[in-house]
Amino acid sequence: MDGALSKSERETLKAVFRLAKDGEGAHTGELAAHLGVSPGTATATVKRLAGRGLLDHRPYRGVELTKAGRREAAAAMRRHRIVERFLSDMLGYAWNEADRLAGSFEHELPQEVEDRMYVALDRPSTCPHGFPIPELDTAEIPDMPPLYQLEAGDVAVVAISGSTEPDMVAFLDTLGVRPGVRVEVLDARQIYVRKEPAKGSRSRREKSA
Repeated sequence: MDGALSKSERETLKAVFRLAKDGEGAHTGELAAHLGVSPGTATATVKRLAGRGLLDHRPYRGVELTKAGRREAAAAMRRHRIVERFLSDMLGYAWNEADRLAGSFEHELPQEVEDRMYVALDRPSTCPHGFPIPELDTAEIPDMPPLYQLEAGDVAVVAISGSTEPDMVAFLDTLGVRPGVRVEVLDARQIYVRKEPAKGSRSRREKSA
């Protein structure tokens, strides 16, 4: 791949990862709405990325990441989550503010600065929202099943998207469901049990959700 990716290209790769699920590609209309751009702009960006071997765009099948595209998407997510952690841990921003602020300058950071941030933060495993930080130079992005897909006996570490409505965040907080908290599914009627905040290794049946 020749040349560095632009901000819009990195955001498009992240959006494709989030929207392309269960073997179905993301449609350009969905991408445009997710990114807040016109359908024409989204289509043009998709074509550029497909030309660079990062996206596979087939008529009626939507847009999917290639292996190289997954690697770039994982790198973009890694940077975003490290910057969020820096804003939260070092500068004291609330976790639900860090997402917005990180997006305003993360794309301008040299790789060296990202690497030093990561070390200065003692190599964190998650962002303030609870999402795992991908490993360096990987195409593997951890699966994040929603809470309602967990089964009885499953233990999970909660992650909450920065796009979640503030009222919902506040409601979940009253239940003790906040980023980094372990929950256990007991049964269909008694789903979550608040446990201690996650600090390190996960049990065999533990997932992020």
